[in-house]
Amino acid sequence: MTDPSTLVAGQPLPASAWAALEDQRIVRIAGSGTDKFLQGQFSQNLTDVTEAFSPRAAASTPKGRAYCLTRMVRDGDDVLLALPEDLADHITSQLRKYLMLFRGTTMEVVDGARVLGILGDDIARRFGEDAALNLHNPGDSLVVGQHHLIRTENTAEGLPRYELWQLGEFSPQQSEAFPEAERTELVDWQASEIAAGIARLTPESMEAYVPQMLNWQHVLGVHFKKGCYTGQEVIARMHFLGQLKKSLFRFSATGVDAAPASGTSIKAGEKTVGEVVNSVRLANHSVQCLAVVRHNAVDTPLHLAPHPDITLERLALPYSVPEQQQSDTPDT
Repeated sequence: MTDPSTLVAGQPLPASAWAALEDQRIVRIAGSGTDKFLQGQFSQNLTDVTEAFSPRAAASTPKGRAYCLTRMVRDGDDVLLALPEDLADHITSQLRKYLMLFRGTTMEVVDGARVLGILGDDIARRFGEDAALNLHNPGDSLVVGQHHLIRTENTAEGLPRYELWQLGEFSPQQSEAFPEAERTELVDWQASEIAAGIARLTPESMEAYVPQMLNWQHVLGVHFKKGCYTGQEVIARMHFLGQLKKSLFRFSATGVDAAPASGTSIKAGEKTVGEVVNSVRLANHSVQCLAVVRHNAVDTPLHLAPHPDITLERLALPYSVPEQQQSDTPDT
């Protein structure tokens, strides 16, 4: 099996390409209790989840620690979620503890479904025709036959991105929008996620962070005015009392042979001030990572624990994070 830390993403990323996100599993929540069940477990307001808007969401423990980061897609009366393969069994096990209270409501893997990641506008416009031109903002969605085309965040460098949730066979015309010549590797999509500031949980980071530490509120993944849900008290208190003392940053480093593993410590001198959440190796012999770091340490020289002589360079995110101001208050 190929070591994921040694896979290399393009630099720059391809301007027009698509990738099959084979690391994702689509599940369907169906039945009369769908919205009530999801409303009680996720950070998103289900009334906002429509065929025209597919927002991100998080599910957390009672202590407010995220164990699931996903997107919600309305498919008729049902809701679809995409779960990372390496966490899917744990996530569904957690959710079934609450689902059993909703008789007649089910959660099942959608056979044959997959998510495609799209870089650039060209493929999306070919697939969605003129209607795709109306997908301006992250979460904007379009139903194309039985499939869902969703605008997602641009990279910080301005590359447009989309997701296509494929729920069955393509028609011949739809297949033409995805020529094999424009297919790219999963690692390129993962690099674009890092460049767009979108965190992904791993076995090392699951239940380690409140969603705001992963900037989830800035990618429309937390609705602060909805009713109660598991973990809501902690999440709301951190938001309304201004208690967020660390959050997600994007960094690069040159001269590192492999992408650092999730959980790798980030240090300021001898002091640990954060840890890597996701990372990728690039073709220009650098690595990029998303890392949760204390706000009061980010303006000091930082390095990965295994590479004390290589200083991390802070890179831009495509969205604003007002909380990332220097603070001397201890972390919550």
